Amino acid sequence: MAIREVLIYPDSRLKEMAEDVQSLDDKAKQVIQDLLDTMEASGHSTGIAATQIGEPLRIVVADASKNKKCEDHHGRLIIINPEILKWEGMLQFREGCMSVPDFTGNVNRARKILIKFKDENFNERVIESEGFEAVLLQHETDHLDGTLFIDRVISKRTDLFRRKKYK
Repeated sequence: MAIREVLIYPDSRLKEMAEDVQSLDDKAKQVIQDLLDTMEASGHSTGIAATQIGEPLRIVVADASKNKKCEDHHGRLIIINPEILKWEGMLQFREGCMSVPDFTGNVNRARKILIKFKDENFNERVIESEGFEAVLLQHETDHLDGTLFIDRVISKRTDLFRRKKYK
């Protein structure tokens, strides 16, 4: 079990492109386990990308079921080398991120996506996702391309919000 430090913006590693995973070797397996451990340890995260822990690999873990409002989801997903094949519709969503802990912001995302990836056994999968889960998968896939939600905020003047601090 390894809980990793999450990189915080403006760390330049968050803006780098991740590399495709060529095989499910020991390194990839360790990154997957570290991502799962780090996501669970946060207590609130529904997803995390390898680039957020300083690993430039195209690996994401996501679990939309951790959001009480999300009823339609695929449970915990290990996503390797994701590729969004199709998207439709648009919705505005208020996003937050462990790598940008002080802010949330309104972002336009596809309402429904078709995404292809390799799973934890390196088997190819294609799933259709919509609503919160689709937003989550787009957000995490963006990380692999060096894009943060603050890069997609509709208006930095009216749609970027300082996160409330609870004591």
